[in-house]
Amino acid sequence: MATITAQMVKELREATGAGMMDCKTALNETGGDIEAAVDWLRKKGLSKAAKKAGRVAAEGLVAVAGAGNAGVVVELNSETDFVARNPEFQQLATNIADVALKSGLGGDVAALSAAAYPGGGTVAEAVSALVAKIGENMTLRRSAALKVSQGLVASYVHSQVVAGAGKIGVIVALESAGKAEELAQIGRQVAMHVAATNPQGLDAASIDPAVVARERGVLAEKAKASGKPDNVVEKIVESGLKTFFKEVTLLDQPFVHDGGKTVAQAVKEAEGKVGAPIKIAGFVRMALGEGIEKQESDFAAEVAAAVGGN
Repeated sequence: MATITAQMVKELREATGAGMMDCKTALNETGGDIEAAVDWLRKKGLSKAAKKAGRVAAEGLVAVAGAGNAGVVVELNSETDFVARNPEFQQLATNIADVALKSGLGGDVAALSAAAYPGGGTVAEAVSALVAKIGENMTLRRSAALKVSQGLVASYVHSQVVAGAGKIGVIVALESAGKAEELAQIGRQVAMHVAATNPQGLDAASIDPAVVARERGVLAEKAKASGKPDNVVEKIVESGLKTFFKEVTLLDQPFVHDGGKTVAQAVKEAEGKVGAPIKIAGFVRMALGEGIEKQESDFAAEVAAAVGGN
């Protein structure tokens, strides 16, 4: 049997909102598998959250850059928020975004790292030079790009600390032959929506089949556990999936700027002002440090250990 630690229980509790003992039971039932324990709690109706978002643990900045029909977003990490507030670090992040945009290498970290950096050398060398100067590790972790043949790529930076860089960066590609100024307005609103709601995909077809299968399984087991017959279970599952897609797909989500309509409806309505059809071709949302676990230190314990070692 796997050893269930207090940290594992804490992590599961934070992910689901379930009670401590329920979390411990779930971990015991699933051999310490956190993801399986989340599903176990959901099947028992004990989880208050369907999915835990990636934990924002790393410091640094997410920077965006755009020019008409193209846009990029990059993440540059540092060890501390203190360095992220350093003007040189901020300039490095925004410069890298500009390089990614102009070079067309926004979706390839390796190629972007080898690209020419303003003032000489490569992007990788510029990062290394600042590491040597400040004495703290930095990493160009990831980058992404979007482009349309006609239309524009809108952007939005949340918790902006310097122009073009902050804690969350979003780019949204809109295909349209309409008025650029009006298109930019609806594009920015959609980008803000993406930052706020973190959709998993554009529409139901874009959601990972494995994610859909997992959701279907959870819904089916919950319905069966309530004693419903098979024909009713299937109807409950299909209804549940429709609700799931409305929650996680961009086009079906209630628009944060007007909850009375979906994003798709809001974009359709904007076509009148734009003067042409609008298609959301894609979006990228990048939140600082998501998916990276940062070592948490217990200052009191460190002090106690230090005192005990003297």
